[in-house]
Amino acid sequence: MKVKTFDEKFDRGEEDIIGHPDLRQAQRIGLSQKRVNVDFPQWMIKSLHREARRLGITQQSLIKVWIAERLEKFLY
Repeated sequence: MKVKTFDEKFDRGEEDIIGHPDLRQAQRIGLSQKRVNVDFPQWMIKSLHREARRLGITQQSLIKVWIAERLEKFLY
C-alpha cells in the first residue's frame, strides 16, 4: 500500500489500518542509539556507582537520566 493511500484511510477512519504497516522495522525518529566514550575521574565513578546502587539502576541509566534532565532545561 502506498503512503498516500495509507494516510487517506487513516484520515477517513473508515478502516482499521494497524495491520497494514510492517512494524518490525519501525523506528522512532531521533531515538536510535549511538555509542560515545566519556572519561570520568575516579571520584565521579565511585559516586555514580554508589548512587546507581542506591537507586537500583545501572550507572549507564543514571547518567542518561541526569543528562536528559539537564538537556530538557535547555530545550523546553
